[in-house]
Amino acid sequence: MLADLTIKGFLAETAGSAPVPGGGSISALNGAIAAALTEMVSNLTIGKKKYVDVESEMQETAAKMAVVRDKLIQDIDRDSEAYDRVFAAFKLPKETEEEKAKRSEVIQEATKEAAMIPMSVAKEITSIMASISEVAHKGNQNAVTDACVAMMAARTGVLGALLNVRINLSSIKDTAFVEQMASEAETLEKQAIATEKELLDWIKTVL
Repeated sequence: MLADLTIKGFLAETAGSAPVPGGGSISALNGAIAAALTEMVSNLTIGKKKYVDVESEMQETAAKMAVVRDKLIQDIDRDSEAYDRVFAAFKLPKETEEEKAKRSEVIQEATKEAAMIPMSVAKEITSIMASISEVAHKGNQNAVTDACVAMMAARTGVLGALLNVRINLSSIKDTAFVEQMASEAETLEKQAIATEKELLDWIKTVL
C-alpha cells in the first residue's frame, strides 16, 4: 500500500513513470498533512495554563483531526485504486456489440467512482478548514504559523481533489450526475479559497 511507504519511497513512486500515485493521491496526502498539523497545534495547546479556557475544545479538535487524518491516509490508496479500475475497464474486450456495450458500462461505472472518491476527499478536507482557523486563532500562538501551513495544505488538497473530479466528469454521460457533482465542486472550491484567504489575511495583521 502507498500509505505504508516511507516518505522517500512514496516520493520515488510518485516520480516514476507510472500514472499513480498522481494528483488525487497527493491531494489526499495534503489533506492528511493539514489534519496532522492541526492536531499538533491542538496538542501543543493542551496542558498550557495560558490556554486553559480552550483546553476542552482543543482536545475535541485533536481527536477529530486524528480520525480525519486516518481517513485521508486511506484515500491515498483509494484514489490510485480507482484509477487502476478505470484503466482496467478500458482494456476489456470490444470485439462484439455485446462486449462493447459491457465495456462502456464498466468504464462509466469506474469513472463515476473515480470522480466520487476525490469528491469525498474534497468534502472531508473542507470540513476541517473551520477547525484549522479556530486552532490558529485560539491555539498556542507559538505554533500559529503551523496552523496557517495546515490551512494552505488543506486548500491545495481541496482544489487538487476537485480537479480530479472535473477531469473524470468530462468522460461521464450521466448528465444529472455531472451537473450535481459540478455544482458541488464549485461550492467547495469557493469555500476553500475564501476560508484560506480569511486566515492568511488575518495572520498578516498579527505577525
